Amino acid sequence: MNWLDILKECSQKMRKEVLAFFGSPDAGIGFGIGAGGDTMKKIDLVAEKALIDVLEDHKASCTLISEETGTRKIGSQPSEFYVTTDPVDGTTNAVRGIPFMATAIAVSKAPYLKDVETALVSDLFHNVTYTAQRNQGAYRNEERIESSKTSSLEEAIVGVDFNTLRIKELVATLEEVLIRTRHLRHLGANALEICYVADGTTDAFLDTRGKLRVTDVAASYLILLEAGGIMVTPEGEELNVPLAATQRVSFVAAANKKLYETIRTLLA
Repeated sequence: MNWLDILKECSQKMRKEVLAFFGSPDAGIGFGIGAGGDTMKKIDLVAEKALIDVLEDHKASCTLISEETGTRKIGSQPSEFYVTTDPVDGTTNAVRGIPFMATAIAVSKAPYLKDVETALVSDLFHNVTYTAQRNQGAYRNEERIESSKTSSLEEAIVGVDFNTLRIKELVATLEEVLIRTRHLRHLGANALEICYVADGTTDAFLDTRGKLRVTDVAASYLILLEAGGIMVTPEGEELNVPLAATQRVSFVAAANKKLYETIRTLLA
């Protein structure tokens, strides 16, 4: 199967469905707690349905691992491939009409992050799509991308996810990084923010809360690595975790090794 072509078709159908609800009162209607632990919104579920419809149209056999409805077996040989997705990354943005949201889809032959072989993250509002296949580079709308060479933290644009009730504790652990960084950002869709590191728009992104689900980053992880960047645990270890809707991760994503080493030293 040509998974990359299938994922592109999935993302276009998902985009059409999501934009129909973007910023509308119906988008935020709740449908219970999803597999990832958050309230499922209508906009999430229509995106997930669009993905499943395309997979079934192609008679794909896979195990779907979704932030919304959890694990679902599709086709006659569901253990052949694993499709890990966050149908709408940045649901709050989408519901409120903030134009920064994405769909993220990753394909692997085993249910672990290190085994992801094909990845797509699509900016649903701006129709920009990031893709990667293992050992074949990373692309933004079919043009090859590379992460930046910026090595000075003072010059870097750094994203940090501060979305937590434990904000004092989080800021304390990041204090030295925050003091050194002049250009801090957080836009509300982590999969897309990691892709910004991949294409050189920004230089690093940190999420050390232990709150983010692996479904959010499974696709952007491969895209960043294929673009020449680094994405590891805050302690510097390989970010290899099971692909499960309940699996949480903490990480540092950086454009290059020198910038990463600076961040890691300050975190330590």
